[in-house]
Amino acid sequence: MSFLWAIIAGLIIGLLAKLVIPGRQPIPLWLTVILGILGGVAGNALATGLGVRDTGGVDWIRHILQIGVAAALIALVSPMWARRHA
Repeated sequence: MSFLWAIIAGLIIGLLAKLVIPGRQPIPLWLTVILGILGGVAGNALATGLGVRDTGGVDWIRHILQIGVAAALIALVSPMWARRHA
């Protein structure tokens, strides 16, 4: 079941990350989900390192870090994907 939650979280994080980046990102949905999952995992690790992973309430800082890392990954991969498939 945790695999399913990772996919759902990756989809949400990836789509939110695409909204943060200006312009169009010509990557497919499956790549958005994978980069969202990687961003979520890396964002969790970064939040743990900063000591803000678990707070009393909604973990806003952790979620912002997850979306930020996913946005950076999408911004990095998107031009490479566009060049390869143009």
